[in-house]
Amino acid sequence: MKNQKELFQLPEDIHYLNGAYMSPLLRSVEGAGIAALIKKRNPTQISPADFFSEAEILRENFGKLVNCPAEQVVIIPSASYGLTSAINNLPKDNGSTALVVSDEFPSGYYAIEKWCQDNDKQLKVIKAPESMISRGQEWNEQVIERINDDTAVVMMSSIHWTDGTMYDLKAIGEKCKTHNALFIIDGTQSVGALPIDVASFQIDALVCAGYKWLMGPYSIGLAYYSEFFNDGIPLEESWMTRSNAQNFSSLTNYVDDYAAGAGRYNVGEFSNFTLLPMLNVAIEQILKWDPANIQSYCEQLSQPLIKFLNDNGFWVEEDQYRAMHLFGILLPAHLDQKVLLHKLQERKIFVSTRGKAIRISLHLYNTKEDIEAIMEVLETLLEN
Repeated sequence: MKNQKELFQLPEDIHYLNGAYMSPLLRSVEGAGIAALIKKRNPTQISPADFFSEAEILRENFGKLVNCPAEQVVIIPSASYGLTSAINNLPKDNGSTALVVSDEFPSGYYAIEKWCQDNDKQLKVIKAPESMISRGQEWNEQVIERINDDTAVVMMSSIHWTDGTMYDLKAIGEKCKTHNALFIIDGTQSVGALPIDVASFQIDALVCAGYKWLMGPYSIGLAYYSEFFNDGIPLEESWMTRSNAQNFSSLTNYVDDYAAGAGRYNVGEFSNFTLLPMLNVAIEQILKWDPANIQSYCEQLSQPLIKFLNDNGFWVEEDQYRAMHLFGILLPAHLDQKVLLHKLQERKIFVSTRGKAIRISLHLYNTKEDIEAIMEVLETLLEN
């Protein structure tokens, strides 16, 4: 797959290796947002059907991306909203323990911690191995080993958000089902750039913020909930999530039943006339690209950098357990992280620091010049 930088508007003088922080807008996504704002100038252009029609297209597109029925897809304002909706509806009688991995993203951790406190469950953290050799393999083995009949739920990110460690979601999902444990995934740092299949991986809930690898705007996201959740209690009681919502003339004929599938979990005003068209255009572009092709491009692009890191005493996760679009770097002991970050800033190279790792995240807008720029900075640091 060739570079897609022309579809974006990143300044030519920067090296943006920070998609895990926030994706740049595609030209097409920006255009959709501008068109949506202009449309709102004249409200007569927005019909009652528009409250639902584009949302249905978006749900179908996300279903194609993660392999699930559109009616099990919901529109959310944030990952925390989607995670809390799922966690609040966990059964209270099937195990006394919830499992998370260490340094999980706070939104998921806080939600599962509160559920444990409210329901007298024990929260157990599966720590990353201290050894940096075969770390990803050992961490995966520990997660799978810790799932047993006492496990109520495993809640984790699809990859580790600080360093890109890959988890064997298929094997973890199978172990969860063997022990009747629910499997909840925060896919924010991978879905859109890394293939995922909720059916094959037996995921019960998959939650994704939209502004990172889904390439959309801030404050909108998507979630998949399995049929297990179809009779649950939503966070809010919106008129839009009821079964008669599309009949505007009968909204005060109050009904008890919700929209089909997981529709009850949609956020109120989910037809957001500005953000929703933007996210839809973004996901349509991702479907054209195919996340497998994005991984392949990032793998090929990063190969010289990975070799340099391995040859010069830096730590980066082993290939089999490292996402190609997002990975963390640990510096050799004699190098100063603050000095490196200053030098990167001078060269207009944008990365993140998360925990002890310098996080590099790539996409189709990145070029070999971006990789060469960061390698030059690292070489200079080593020489000094």
